[in-house]
Amino acid sequence: MRSKSLLFAFLLLSVFTSAVNAQHPGGSHSSAWSVDKANTWYAKHKWINGANFIPSTAINQLEMWQADTFDPQTIDRELGYAEGIGFDAMRVFLHSVAWKEDPKGFKQRVNRYLAIADKHHIQTIFVFFDDCWNPNAKPGKQPDPKPGIHNSGWMQDPGRPVSTPADFSELKAYVDDILTTFKHDKRILLWDLYNEPGNSNKNFKSAVLLTKVFAWAHTVNPDQPVSSGMWNWDLEDLNKIQFKNSDVITYHCYDSPDSHQKVVQLLKVSGRPVICTEYMARLRNSTFENTMPMLKKERVGAINWGLVSGKTNTIYAWDTPMPDGSEPKVWFHDVFRKDGTPYNTKETDLIKQLNGN
Repeated sequence: MRSKSLLFAFLLLSVFTSAVNAQHPGGSHSSAWSVDKANTWYAKHKWINGANFIPSTAINQLEMWQADTFDPQTIDRELGYAEGIGFDAMRVFLHSVAWKEDPKGFKQRVNRYLAIADKHHIQTIFVFFDDCWNPNAKPGKQPDPKPGIHNSGWMQDPGRPVSTPADFSELKAYVDDILTTFKHDKRILLWDLYNEPGNSNKNFKSAVLLTKVFAWAHTVNPDQPVSSGMWNWDLEDLNKIQFKNSDVITYHCYDSPDSHQKVVQLLKVSGRPVICTEYMARLRNSTFENTMPMLKKERVGAINWGLVSGKTNTIYAWDTPMPDGSEPKVWFHDVFRKDGTPYNTKETDLIKQLNGN
């Protein structure tokens, strides 16, 4: 989930110009919501803030959602930590392999998760596809964490080359089933259709699936908005697809606050609501203290990476493994220890203050 944001303003504005032109006569058709509809939706919500969430007992999306390892007790406890500091949104990754193995049971577990989150006054952003970390997800027992290595067991989705009609038909069935089942569910805030398309050196090879998942979602036409977060300004052609097809603008930025604010100002040129669905990497000078107040002032949604330190090992930096598994002096991501103790009470006090708690 690492950002490669380079802040090339002229490139970003080029993306905007090309994408906007594509929505007018002479360009390709997009079924994204109108700007007015998107802003009407956003006005119904107070400032959106929260975290990317996976329970501390799961190393990846499969361990979170498979029947044998689904852990509602931990989910309940840890979403309680989030509620306690005023977080009102969680971004949660699904996985097509877990659905394929047990579509009915998978949806039942999604529904149970939503009931728990709703009890804690938390809405959910669900993520479908993902180009980050390890390919070739397999059902069944998932690997144990590698000591001191960030996201050692996180799985891409689909993670294998997708090129045949059968491949796309299978993935479409998954997206259609989930979206159709939950398209009117008020506990869901937003559908994030594809996390960091083009990552893992896939680059433009992800464009076909990215384009198709937007088309599938627009056909189902859920009550909730759909989006895919821009994350790497070098991937201009993918950014254009994301920008022109998203109902609300989402993005990732792990830059320092001055650079991050420039990204925000450029994205707001779209006239659409803007939500940051990944930020906060302490070693990169992206912190709660220096970034979250800016996002609130700009009325940009703020979803940081990580809630509770656990099997994903996201307290360790992307490229700085600690093979002995000792605790780093400065956590990279995450807010709480497993017992609910904050990593830094100054951070949680600030979050409570920003949320009026």
